[in-house]
Amino acid sequence: MSSIDPTRAQFDAFKALPRDRPIQMLNLVRLRPLADYPADHPDHGKGLSGLEAYRAYGRTTAELFRRVGGRQIWTGRPETVVTGPADERWDLAFIAEYPDARAFLAMVTDTDYREWVKHRQAAVEDSRLIRLAPLTPGDGFGE
Repeated sequence: MSSIDPTRAQFDAFKALPRDRPIQMLNLVRLRPLADYPADHPDHGKGLSGLEAYRAYGRTTAELFRRVGGRQIWTGRPETVVTGPADERWDLAFIAEYPDARAFLAMVTDTDYREWVKHRQAAVEDSRLIRLAPLTPGDGFGE
């Protein structure tokens, strides 16, 4: 079973957490080989790859992401799973930071965003979006 958008329960759990402190969002993304746009979308049938559709999502949402105070603080290309299910693979991994949860909520509920997110939905085969509370690292793992 793939996860592309949050369930109602997951979104409610997110909204129940404090909204007035910085948050980071870990994104793990597996892309479709071919984007799957709905029939009424202008990009339907154009043969775009999942990566091309995901890049369209990034381009269209970039200004809104910056306007709400978001920034990408880390990005990487996963190479192999060292611990975990051997069949789990991700094409993209990144951490986005927001000044607070209200900023993230403002972005995902924006009227224009609701249209632009269709690029993401067409691009993504599976994903994980995990809210993180930033911590100051200590000297050892887990500190």
